[in-house]
Amino acid sequence: MTVEMNSAEYSSGVAAFEAKNFSLAMQFLSPLAEAGDADAQHRVAIMYQNGLGVVRSDERAFAMMQAAAEQGYAIAQHGIGFMYLEGECVKKDPAKAAEWFRKAAEQGLAGSLTTLALMYEEGNGVEKDPEEARRLYAAAGFDL
Repeated sequence: MTVEMNSAEYSSGVAAFEAKNFSLAMQFLSPLAEAGDADAQHRVAIMYQNGLGVVRSDERAFAMMQAAAEQGYAIAQHGIGFMYLEGECVKKDPAKAAEWFRKAAEQGLAGSLTTLALMYEEGNGVEKDPEEARRLYAAAGFDL
């Protein structure tokens, strides 16, 4: 496939995803996800996780989210953090959740900073640390 074709398929897949035409989005994005595109992997993971345009598959959702997260894609790192935090698509593991939220937080993702702050505030998956919680809330833009 040419770069132009990949670009056209990606644009069409994202447009279909945003329009909630998930069957069409899956047709365009799945080959790109398999080829290693992190954004496509993240979107395909969401579709598998929620059964959007495809039969729900926790295994495929986790595999795609993990592939995108391991490439350093912050929103996927946040997504896999929630999978571990909630025990969705994978066994619940708050400590692993904190690791993934930390990676996304290091990239400035406000949602991950906030979630990680709450985890430090509650001692969920990490040692309870009110100072670290305050630092993370401040980094996320909360005026404490």
